[in-house]
Amino acid sequence: MSTHGKSLLSEDLNSAIKMIGDDHVLCIIGNLREGGMRFNELQRALNVNPTTLTDRLNKLENDGIVLKKKETLDRMSVVYELTAKGQGILPIIAEIGKFAEKFL
Repeated sequence: MSTHGKSLLSEDLNSAIKMIGDDHVLCIIGNLREGGMRFNELQRALNVNPTTLTDRLNKLENDGIVLKKKETLDRMSVVYELTAKGQGILPIIAEIGKFAEKFL
């Protein structure tokens, strides 16, 4: 990817890849495409370690991709939802799916 220490990718593209390049991150975003989910729902859907899921959700929240909202009926529960920025990643996931169907 690099020639003599220089990246062939733009700085913005490198940043975007670092933001969403983790497989857990893409799976979380993909699972939230239909709407909000609680932590336990995400954990069951992804079959991922709770510490890993917490780490990725915090990263996604800090990056403005996921919004953590307290539920109205049960103030102790939170729901994770995609922001507009997070929804902007969904077409990328769809294209990765097309690539997988064709080549894997």
